[in-house]
Amino acid sequence: MKTLIGIAFFTIGNILAWFQFNSQFVWDWWKERPILSNFIFAIPMGLCFWYAIKYIVEDHGLLWTSKLVGFGVSNITFAILTYFFLKESILVPKTMVCLALAVVIIGIQILWKN
Repeated sequence: MKTLIGIAFFTIGNILAWFQFNSQFVWDWWKERPILSNFIFAIPMGLCFWYAIKYIVEDHGLLWTSKLVGFGVSNITFAILTYFFLKESILVPKTMVCLALAVVIIGIQILWKN
């Protein structure tokens, strides 16, 4: 259960990160507001990542698990948001292979017991 909570925090954190860094490419209004973007998104994003790591390490006992689950979740979240907001296709062989690998990495970290 703690792993699922950690994944939820990673997902929310990555959504916030995506908007912090990429809103400038979606809406012209954000192009000249990097400081405002950081003030709005950085603290809640950082807290989400902090709690994600906390819960996953508590559940698995390894920091590496949180790192690799976070990596996989970030790639999946990035792909979905980039497709939705910027219309960059996920259906490119290179991207599809990388997303499949991200899912495999998450599965290995969660299901493979030491």
